[in-house]
Amino acid sequence: MSSPLLFDSSLIRKRLARARRAGFADFLVARAVDDLSDRLGAVLRDFPHALDLATPVPDAAAWLKASGRAGAVTRLAPVAEAGSPGIAVAVGDPEALPFVGQEFDLAVSLLALQHANDLPGALVQVRRALKADGLFVGCLLGGRTLTELRQVLTQAESEVEGGASPRVAPFAEVRDLGGLLQRAGFTLPVTDVETVTVRYGDPFGLMRDLRAMGLTNALRERRGRLRRETLMRAASLYAERFADPDGRLRATFELIWLSGWVPHESQQKPLRPGSAQARLADALGTVERKEPS
Repeated sequence: MSSPLLFDSSLIRKRLARARRAGFADFLVARAVDDLSDRLGAVLRDFPHALDLATPVPDAAAWLKASGRAGAVTRLAPVAEAGSPGIAVAVGDPEALPFVGQEFDLAVSLLALQHANDLPGALVQVRRALKADGLFVGCLLGGRTLTELRQVLTQAESEVEGGASPRVAPFAEVRDLGGLLQRAGFTLPVTDVETVTVRYGDPFGLMRDLRAMGLTNALRERRGRLRRETLMRAASLYAERFADPDGRLRATFELIWLSGWVPHESQQKPLRPGSAQARLADALGTVERKEPS
């Protein structure tokens, strides 16, 4: 039996399209693109064919092309958009890739896969789309994202309406993602976390930015809109709990980075147990002592 779907993918695309028409709030994507530049800077090779996998706006694809790190660039856009010179654009679902196997040398995905209903399956498809020794670099929102908003909405709805419903989507935890990369068939998996704190004059500024990023609640089991009384109580709780000394309010965005390589014979492999050629005691300059039997 298949698991029930957590996210309403159609609604996510509609809200992203609306956000882009109204003026997308791109500060998180811009931060991720800057970090991508630093991370790929440590990889001493170029990539003949790169894929931008569903980044909400085309900034990552544009950077790949302009940087010279990639030859051909293909972008799988989540919603319809105008093409850019030198970038092939297709519209599609990151959970149903329309590419033949082993087509790309690099795949990047920034702030898109946190809404995948089947993240392990999506990673398997990315691995299959990459050539041997191809690299995947992804960034997605992690579990501590919007922790302040989650807490105050839960308490306010419980107080005012006598019960709480999920208002902020659950996001992946970093401790799980390394294992997912390995399950998907990637080697040399690496995950790490960056926490970005954004400050606002009031909670409604945060909510406007979330709407302008297409990140409002898209859970399939969501309830209707919050009552005004509940919303005002949440704003009051936010100011009480999460204000800095100057009165501005903190909002946490946890960015989880993950990377992995498609297996290739040139990659380093762990030694077999018992194959060491030197004693640890010699390397440490100590005397090895055997326990009495």
